[in-house]
Amino acid sequence: MKNTSMKLLGFLALCIAPFVGQTQIVAEDFTAQDFTAQGFGKAERVIDWHFHLGDIKYGGRQALNHSSWPAVTVPHDWSVQYPASQDLASCTGYLPGGIAWYRTDLHISESSKAPEEKDKRFYLYFGGVYNNSEVFINGKWLSKRPNGYVSYMVDLTPYVNPSGKNVVAVRVDHSQSADSRWYTGSGIYRDVYLVTANPVHIGQWGVYCTASVTEQGAELNVETQIKNHEAKPAAVEVVHELLDPLGESVATVRESIEVSESVVTRQQMTIENPLLWDLDSPNLYSLQTTVVRDGTVTDASTTRVGIRSLTFDPNHGFALNGKWTKIKGVCLHHDAGVLGAAVPKQVWHDRLLRLKEIGCNGIRTSHNPQSTELYDLCDELGMLVMDEAFDEWEYPKKKWLEGWNVGTPGFQGSADYFRTWGKQDLESMVRRDRNHPSIIMWSIGNEVDYPNDPYSHPILNEEGIGQKHVAGYQDSQPHADRLGEIAQELAAVVRKFDRSRPVTAALAGAVMSNETDYPAALDVIGYNYTEDRYEMDHQKYPERVLYGSETSSGLDSWNAVVDNDFVFGQFIWTGIDYLGESHRWPSRGFTTGLIDLSNRIKPRGYFRKSLWTDEPMAYLVTQPRRERRSRSVERRSRSAPLSPHWDYQDGQQIRVVCYTNGDAADLLLDGEKVGTRQSLDPETRIIEWTVPYQAGELEVAVYRDDKEVANDTLKTSDRPSAIKVDQLSGTLHGRHDVALVYLRVVDSQGNFVYLADNDITCSVRGNGRLIGLENGSNNVTEVYTDNHHQCQHGQLLAYIQATADSGEIDVEFSSPLLESERIELTIAAELE
Repeated sequence: MKNTSMKLLGFLALCIAPFVGQTQIVAEDFTAQDFTAQGFGKAERVIDWHFHLGDIKYGGRQALNHSSWPAVTVPHDWSVQYPASQDLASCTGYLPGGIAWYRTDLHISESSKAPEEKDKRFYLYFGGVYNNSEVFINGKWLSKRPNGYVSYMVDLTPYVNPSGKNVVAVRVDHSQSADSRWYTGSGIYRDVYLVTANPVHIGQWGVYCTASVTEQGAELNVETQIKNHEAKPAAVEVVHELLDPLGESVATVRESIEVSESVVTRQQMTIENPLLWDLDSPNLYSLQTTVVRDGTVTDASTTRVGIRSLTFDPNHGFALNGKWTKIKGVCLHHDAGVLGAAVPKQVWHDRLLRLKEIGCNGIRTSHNPQSTELYDLCDELGMLVMDEAFDEWEYPKKKWLEGWNVGTPGFQGSADYFRTWGKQDLESMVRRDRNHPSIIMWSIGNEVDYPNDPYSHPILNEEGIGQKHVAGYQDSQPHADRLGEIAQELAAVVRKFDRSRPVTAALAGAVMSNETDYPAALDVIGYNYTEDRYEMDHQKYPERVLYGSETSSGLDSWNAVVDNDFVFGQFIWTGIDYLGESHRWPSRGFTTGLIDLSNRIKPRGYFRKSLWTDEPMAYLVTQPRRERRSRSVERRSRSAPLSPHWDYQDGQQIRVVCYTNGDAADLLLDGEKVGTRQSLDPETRIIEWTVPYQAGELEVAVYRDDKEVANDTLKTSDRPSAIKVDQLSGTLHGRHDVALVYLRVVDSQGNFVYLADNDITCSVRGNGRLIGLENGSNNVTEVYTDNHHQCQHGQLLAYIQATADSGEIDVEFSSPLLESERIELTIAAELE
């Protein structure tokens, strides 16, 4: 096979932060996916594999001929590539799981054959395989990892053939396809690397940093684990050099040590006038770690470092670098619609920029560790992260296994291996991610305390207990006291590997959990949909630090944050629509997102922007006004979709709504005022009018202190006439990189046609391929695997992937009766 080589930044070295409440330095390890080369260490990204859906007896044997299997590129998610069925589980979007095999011929590079390098170490690093993955090399079974979200590495060294071809096989068992409440994907859906290292090297995730900062500077403490696989001790020198964000050296330390099998060194560096990492200026230093033996570099690593302080206070909430800050957060799952779980970094980059556009400053990884690339981007862009490990502990939650709300719920889930693997999985998450300055909390569980699913407690017999799966105490189910015991064990694992951030969890049943030791095991307490308890529990538990770990996007849930200094923020369910957790067929997924699957901000997202941002903004949406016959009818009409278009029947009564952070607004039609200036309603936080429809250009002018500060327009459109590229983003530096092409349908005057639903075909020639067309629809019966798709709301998103390291990609978009659009993309050029 051919493997795309990337440079190696050391041997999977990581760096982390100090204790909560102190000024901290944390580091971000980009070796787990970039592997930029230094010294003798190197890594190759293993992209090309052969794939077989279905189990094969002895599928890991060396002599099996897999040359006729379909060729795939990794990351790869097979579930999203197969048809949905209404007989499958709604929880994962009616998409299939199953068992599959991946195989590849792995060629060891020529350099590793040299006699002086005969003691090289070889490893395979897996970013994520969903799930129950087993790894074989040359017919030898190496390992099994049930958790589909954790990154792990296997040692190939004892079985590698250093003189040529090696056969790697991976068995993936997702036969329990309904093992989650959301879409998981299936397969090797994150990057894989062949890592080559010298016998003496930095340990996996082996660099650990803490710091204390004063007005004069910062003291950076670095712990480094050095491994020695030789039979005799090795004398080495460990050197650390810190570079500032401009690449200038600011500090260097070195230490000579002798390594038998494994040694941890501890060194200290001083930083004068450090540049802090914060939301507006996410400054990142680079810590270069070098291991020198007999004057020769034997391993090297570069770790990005962010200097910042975190404070959590029961009365004042959360402070970043001493500044009290409200977290305006969202929950995120790890899929991207048509791409499934195999989401390129460029896609996440666009998604995070959209979230920042509406004022979001926080991400909750719901409810599992996500790709290292997501944390890298949060570090680079300035986003706070609540990193979460589990949705289930020792018992599974109920799930619909066949359709939605049909039959008896089943109990597939990760609880099957929690007792055996839970602590090790949590350790892997913390050790891998602890270097990221963006991460500010470790969550050990989501809604594991949902009353009677499965834990129960006598308190549930009392009146007024909400959020219960079954009413009343169920003595046949596990007692809730067990929650506190498990939480204490998990919190101890986190604190063993990182005491710099608080341990938290998202509580669904605070009333029940308050009767146990569960909250006491945590440093910070998250409440899911329990805003009504903020004040009473603040009074009852005055030392408790509270926030909304999961809330609706309603105004009331945000008011509960703004009106209470002690509540430091919220994480809305959800930031972006996602697959799975579907309702009745043909629902594709969950659609409460502020942004849809085609990465377009929804009206509710712009409403959130009006609440979360200070920069003047205005956004117009409309809906037909039904004749008022009763309050219930009026409520129904107000719940009808609000849409950003101005295309109705002449004389029809239309409700016009402006989302804004201004004080008042005028409405104009073709430059003439319509009605009177309206003030922002303090109860609803919107401005609205009811006007008879008349074709033309509808404009809103927003004022602050009688000065116009923002405006927005909607224009009546004619019939669809052409396809136009609205935005082009992404990077095509080489093979496997992705460009995002956002399309709009316009009329003959170039006006956006919101109501257009034309079927658009994408044709790609040259050194690229189409990997998906996404319209944001929630209809799972639509075909998402071909090269044409119907646009929705006049828009469509195309993902174009480079298939070579250089060259051109010619892309054409066409549709019957519409003028086509053609673009040319150059690989190795910036598209933004």
